[in-house]
Amino acid sequence: MEYVEPVVGIANCLGTPVCKYLQYHRKMNDYVRDFKRMRNELNCKMEDIEMQLQAELRPLGKKIPKKGVENWLNDVKEMIREAQVVENKVRNGRYLCRACNGKLVDEKTREMKGFLDKAPNASEGFAIDGPSAGLPLPTSELVGEEAVKKEIWACLMEEEVSNIGVWGMGGVGKTTIMKHIYNDLLKEQRRVIWVTISKEFNVMKVQDDIAGALKLKEYLDKEEDKLRRAAILSEMLKNEGKHVLILDDVWDKVSLEEVGIPEPSGSNGCKLVLTTRSEHVCKYMGCKVIKVKHLSEEEALKLFLNKVGPNIVQSPTIMPTLKLVVKECAGLPLTIVVVAGTMKGEDNPLIWKNALRELKERIGKVEGVEAEVIERLKFSFDHLKDEKVKDCFLYCTVYPEDFEIEMDELFECWIEEGFIDDMGTRQEMKVKGYVILKKLEDNCLLENITTGYGSPIVKMHDAVRDMALSITSMDPRYIVQELPKRGQWSPVIEKVWLMNNSITEFPPDVPPTKCQLLTTLLLRGNPIKEIPYSLFMNIPCLSVLNLSFTKIKSLPNSISELKNLTTLLLRGCEELRDLPCLSMLQELKKLDLFWTKIEEVPEGMDMLIKLRYLELGVFTLKEIPAGLLPKLVHLQHLSFDQINSVGLNAKEMEPLKKLECFIGRFEDISEFNKFMQQSKKSLIKYHIEVGSVSMRAINSTTNKTLAIGRVDNWEGELIMHPIEIQELQISGCHYLRSLVDDNSSFKNAIGLRVCRISYCEGIECVVSLSSFACSSAHPFQSLEKLDLQNLPKLSALIMKDAEIGSATTSTLAPSAIFSHLKVIELFDCPSMKTLFPHWLLPNLQNLEEIRAGHCDELVEIFGAATSEVEEKGSDALIKFHLPKLRELVLMWELPNLKSICSKSGVMVCDSLQLIEVFRGNCNKLKRIPPFVPLVGNGQPFAYAPPSLTIRSSTGWWESLEWDDHPNFKNVLQPRWKDSSKRQDKQVGDNANETKDGGWKAAKDTSKVIKQRALRN
Repeated sequence: MEYVEPVVGIANCLGTPVCKYLQYHRKMNDYVRDFKRMRNELNCKMEDIEMQLQAELRPLGKKIPKKGVENWLNDVKEMIREAQVVENKVRNGRYLCRACNGKLVDEKTREMKGFLDKAPNASEGFAIDGPSAGLPLPTSELVGEEAVKKEIWACLMEEEVSNIGVWGMGGVGKTTIMKHIYNDLLKEQRRVIWVTISKEFNVMKVQDDIAGALKLKEYLDKEEDKLRRAAILSEMLKNEGKHVLILDDVWDKVSLEEVGIPEPSGSNGCKLVLTTRSEHVCKYMGCKVIKVKHLSEEEALKLFLNKVGPNIVQSPTIMPTLKLVVKECAGLPLTIVVVAGTMKGEDNPLIWKNALRELKERIGKVEGVEAEVIERLKFSFDHLKDEKVKDCFLYCTVYPEDFEIEMDELFECWIEEGFIDDMGTRQEMKVKGYVILKKLEDNCLLENITTGYGSPIVKMHDAVRDMALSITSMDPRYIVQELPKRGQWSPVIEKVWLMNNSITEFPPDVPPTKCQLLTTLLLRGNPIKEIPYSLFMNIPCLSVLNLSFTKIKSLPNSISELKNLTTLLLRGCEELRDLPCLSMLQELKKLDLFWTKIEEVPEGMDMLIKLRYLELGVFTLKEIPAGLLPKLVHLQHLSFDQINSVGLNAKEMEPLKKLECFIGRFEDISEFNKFMQQSKKSLIKYHIEVGSVSMRAINSTTNKTLAIGRVDNWEGELIMHPIEIQELQISGCHYLRSLVDDNSSFKNAIGLRVCRISYCEGIECVVSLSSFACSSAHPFQSLEKLDLQNLPKLSALIMKDAEIGSATTSTLAPSAIFSHLKVIELFDCPSMKTLFPHWLLPNLQNLEEIRAGHCDELVEIFGAATSEVEEKGSDALIKFHLPKLRELVLMWELPNLKSICSKSGVMVCDSLQLIEVFRGNCNKLKRIPPFVPLVGNGQPFAYAPPSLTIRSSTGWWESLEWDDHPNFKNVLQPRWKDSSKRQDKQVGDNANETKDGGWKAAKDTSKVIKQRALRN
């Protein structure tokens, strides 16, 4: 057997000419020497770029790395990792493999040289200005609070008022009002920062939250001293210039100096607004005090009727009782909304009378305003008819106050706890989760705050959470807020939910006796380093064990005593290196080892035949033992995310007939096809990589993603079932000439929503039109985002042949192609001259964002047909209709860009909000096209879209030519913002920072880059 590997290696080299083979053999040492030199040069270049990038980011302003720089750094790190694998292989290689190793080393050296040649240019800088404003906050409609909102706004506009305190009892609407203020400030292009404080005040958390809102949290991550952190944060906020800082939900006095918040004043133009339940807090912090009062009876009734539904409003028999119910809500918007949600659709007058009686009894038996609020909210909880729905609601108290809960994660937790019955498939169980969540939302016990960016999010109002905690605190079955001491453990405890409670150790004598009913132990997010052996001996009936994001390095062998354990969660335990034998955990259904340091699959895993959810996203895992997967036939979720070295075998996965979600990698198209053929009926969600390059750093936004990297020509082996793919990523496939042509796998990919193509040296176009000019189904008919990067030969989105070139416009671009396209990004495509040809424009009615940079030959964004210009005359208007376009961002290296659209063109584009031209760029672009309003005739050249902002350097703005329409400049001048002043200041700061702190910047670089990579 010891000669098998050399023989295979020689066989792989048989295709190499003899003379070259001998050269690889003789000059092996020379190739290795060149390889090491090139690797060192690439590594040094990477460190230099990281150091300069860090220096550019260090002036604590709003800068972000250029996309091309971040991509290059990520790719180079992957290349250096691959180089290390090659070096290890050569070091351990046998003499008979010498020539083949020489060839491998030579090829890798050439690849590294290619990366070195494409290194970002230091003279152009590596960072750019980030976005100046945040996203609007989701909020509900204001009813009866306009007056106090106007009062707060007036104070914000007064120069002499710097600190504003908005106070009122819980549920009165303080946060809702301030969300509206926040959104209005954004509309006014004001810099505004929102941070939620909450009851458990922690200086370092507040500092992190403010820095996070500024997108500069990494500068605090490396500091542990509160005083130094405060100094850094103070500089961050000073560099923001005039801004409004909103501190929501302040429970006690806050020392601005301790946190690092510069004292707001008329001289610095900064404002501080805080919301609180305490008037004393407002006065202590020197605020202009504004009280949010209860709604009047008329306002309360209006809000209640808005929420309870039209059928109830029209019932004369219910209205008298309804008005009394509203009166019992005491004018508090939160209780009005919650009680109305509970009674929504209820048309029986007797039930309304019973509700009135219950509310009166509840309020009558307690004292204190806060207690009354809790009792009113409990009314809604008690009216939940399903006990499991109640359990699902109470589970949300696991999360800290103001925590944003990902919907999918919440469903998984409900499944783990058994609150959702087993329904055969995970998808059916999650559908049930949606039904439960909708019930809680309808009763206003949970709030859906999803913004459309990322995963769906829900949140619990702090007053509703107080109500839920009051319920669990009175029930001996629950431990939610703190770990009981030795004498406080009750034999009836069932749930211990202690998430992020700063628990550092689990005492060895806790619990002191057996807790036979304890089914859940949740210690997620606590810095526990060790689990005592006796713990598991005293909780024999445990079903759910969640130790995610703790500091544990191992688990005691006593875990084998947990015969009823169904869920073991160790996600994010970065110190965990090994696990004891798991063979006794016969009931285990879910095992999550994501982001641990284990190197081998735990012993006994082949015995866990009931497993339904397995997460093995582990960098350090060496291999998946052969024969393991075929035994886990009940798996519904299987993830090998981030195991770059493990390529899976489709045959091993063939028995997994119930698989619904899969994340992993196959070595080649053949294995991928086999897997898809056998799994297509059950698979609902997947992210699959094919080839040797990991592209998972790019955020996937869809349920079905295929990423292909550095795969040899697969033209003879078409991709199976392309119609199902929603997101496609292709990188390093140099033989491709187009993504879609007559022989393409993807000509039927009609469900594709996101497409990313990068580093493919042969790509000349994305689509070959001739292959489906007469077809009724077209690829990219559902495409929403197209991302094209580092494609040196790309010259067109759609390539026409000679026959089609003479066709009419209507046949040139079938109406379906790109008809749903919203975003296009074009970077490092030096052969592209016209981004959108004239015949494609009718298809772009949904286009919202365009970003382009590093395209040396790009001449125009939108092209006009020569025939149209000739037909209408050079002075005639040619209208470019783009009804949804919001942003046009022209980034670095567009030296030949001359026009956004043709000289005779005008844009019909009322939606346009931003034209941004980066400094030192677009020197040949001398004209902003005139705009014509969507409706009405008006003055076509004295008009601008209502929300348009133009950002550029002063030099570029002053270089624009207005000879044809001089009045157009007068219209656009108020819309123009000079983006160079801040940038110039930061360049100067960079020089000083580099001089004084270069060594520290270099030292901190790797950590910053790693954090950015993880965040993305």
